[in-house]
Amino acid sequence: MPTSRFFAARVMTRVLAIVLLASTIAGTAVAQADDPHLIPTPREVAAGKFMPLAGSIAIATAANAEDRFAAKDLGESLRERGLKVSGAAEGGFVIRLHRASSESGKALLAKHNQTLGEASSPEGYVVVTSATSADVVGATSAGVFYGVQTVKQLLQGSAKAPTVFATVIRDWPAMKYRGIQDDLSRGPVPTLDFQKKQIRIFAAYKMNVYSPYYEHTLEYKNNPLIGPPGGTTSQAEVKELVAYAAQYHIDVIPEQEAFGHLHHVLKYDLYSALGENDHGHVLAPGDPQSVPLIKSWFEEINSIFPSKFVHIGADETFELGMGRTRDAVKSQGIGAVYLDFLKQVEVALRPSGKKLLFWGDVAGNHPDLVKSLPHSMIAVGWDYWTYKGFTNKMKPYLDAGMEVWVAPGVASWNRVYPNNDIALRNIQGFVREGQQLGATGMLNTTWDDDGESIFNQTWYGILFGAAASWQKGEASIAEFGASFGVQFHGDATGKLNEAQRKLTAAHVAIGAAKAGEGSDNLFWLDPFTVDGQLEAGKLRPYNRQLRIAAESAMVLIAQAREVARDAGGLRNADAIDAMEMGARRMDFIGMKFELSDEISKLYTHALDTVAVGGNPTHDLGEIASTINSRMQDLRDGYVLTKELYERSWREENRPYWLGNVTNRYDLAAQLWIQRFDKLGQARNQYNRTKKLPTNEEQGIPRWVGAKVVP
Repeated sequence: MPTSRFFAARVMTRVLAIVLLASTIAGTAVAQADDPHLIPTPREVAAGKFMPLAGSIAIATAANAEDRFAAKDLGESLRERGLKVSGAAEGGFVIRLHRASSESGKALLAKHNQTLGEASSPEGYVVVTSATSADVVGATSAGVFYGVQTVKQLLQGSAKAPTVFATVIRDWPAMKYRGIQDDLSRGPVPTLDFQKKQIRIFAAYKMNVYSPYYEHTLEYKNNPLIGPPGGTTSQAEVKELVAYAAQYHIDVIPEQEAFGHLHHVLKYDLYSALGENDHGHVLAPGDPQSVPLIKSWFEEINSIFPSKFVHIGADETFELGMGRTRDAVKSQGIGAVYLDFLKQVEVALRPSGKKLLFWGDVAGNHPDLVKSLPHSMIAVGWDYWTYKGFTNKMKPYLDAGMEVWVAPGVASWNRVYPNNDIALRNIQGFVREGQQLGATGMLNTTWDDDGESIFNQTWYGILFGAAASWQKGEASIAEFGASFGVQFHGDATGKLNEAQRKLTAAHVAIGAAKAGEGSDNLFWLDPFTVDGQLEAGKLRPYNRQLRIAAESAMVLIAQAREVARDAGGLRNADAIDAMEMGARRMDFIGMKFELSDEISKLYTHALDTVAVGGNPTHDLGEIASTINSRMQDLRDGYVLTKELYERSWREENRPYWLGNVTNRYDLAAQLWIQRFDKLGQARNQYNRTKKLPTNEEQGIPRWVGAKVVP
């Protein structure tokens, strides 16, 4: 087992590496002033430079309805940034959209010696910009649309001093399907307005798949019991979202779990008998009602989701063989029982003509049996924690002649802020190896396991996934880190990029302590419990590094806001709010364990002072006085982070489930209020008797040298 000194050296090395990387990137940004920092990075970009825009921006009328929508989307986006946009083809700067088959498109390509070539894939495009114009050429509406998204990024600067990066770009995607799966069943359920905002952002970075994940939060008219009041997406909302997304070239692919992860269905007695165990998690293969229930769900799904794909889940069936299928699993093996049920589901859903996606974790453990699956099914291999060696997630299916997608993750679940040190390296490696082995799609994932995740904190990982799946080969984390703030927030200072790196450094510090990677559990943990004291011991060498990194992120966020104030502010302000809230929660983890140590030291010193006839008033006042005391600080920390958390929640989600989280804030604050009052009682006892309760009686661990004794 490595020593704690070794771990401390490792974390210092990792933190220094991140700091040096930040300095290198900052220096590069200054040295390469004419870098447009595009996300994704296009295949081919000619050398260019930024030039000032004079006058208003005119968007020429496009020739067909789909391209007119792209022009409308462009105009709305630029107006939101405070730029002057007119609809007529006149003004200081003109933007024109062309189809490659049109005479104007052919002429433009010939003038600049460009051909679409491989870019004649449906989503390829060519963009030509100068000081006076921007021209987009695409073979299809999708190609034109993605060219328009690049033009948005080439137009930079403030509304008072806009610029354009003059260049020629030729671009097309590496992967056919580039998507994000959003968990809508473990707590947060977004509003329809926020989902539309998600769609706009996904499309702006050239993603073309959105996959909402359902266990029990989609309205089923034939099974109305399972949808929670206030937390169910209605079929009318789905239809509106699907139509909205189609304009942005986003295919909405629903996922409904059809095997495991069904506790919120099976907890009802009307359905419990279908489970492997009573009120469990997994449908029992062999139950005559299991497949009809699944079929009923997907008949309704297929009536509202027009996509040619549908995702049936089927992952993590841990209970299989522990209940009703125990004998079958003993005689046939778990792989055979699992795959037989998967094939039954496929047969039941085959008449719809949909292509079925399923999670590849269970079946992949039985490569000899995978070949029995219908080749029309698509395996989605997932891995959220590693950085290389993903072959086993794909090869069993590729060897069987099946299509494969890869599913990395944004490392946001169960954490106060996403661990982007893990997420970006995981996305980078999995997508790189997926491309090498022939995976046709990427489905980046967000999960809400403990119900506390805030989607607005995940854009960093989501946009990196968009870049990695569009770009060929390995996406550069450093290049992305220098581009994110410019493109997503309109921050030309680099301060928001640096704030993200500081939060990564905070995660590295807390992870090196082996204390849960900035987990929600660590945020809630009472430091005076046995478990709390164990974690306190791990964190003690790293708390200062953690807090300085998180607090530096808060300072950088404030500075970026201040610089941008006169220029009209930063874009996607709700995501910045969520980032700040995450930084404050990270900082509070360190603060809580630092101050609880100090409380232990002070109370132990107070007891020892009384034992020799001294006065403990100062020590007790430092712990709990009516102003500026440590117990107040810990109470205040939970109250403030609750306010910030609730604001971020309401910016994206429905009220459903929020009380489950805010109740935890209230209980945590009440705990420190009760301890404050109990310390006041101890002070009163001292005034009466000149004695204090013991550490055990007061519930404060005794501090002994560098250790705390519970």
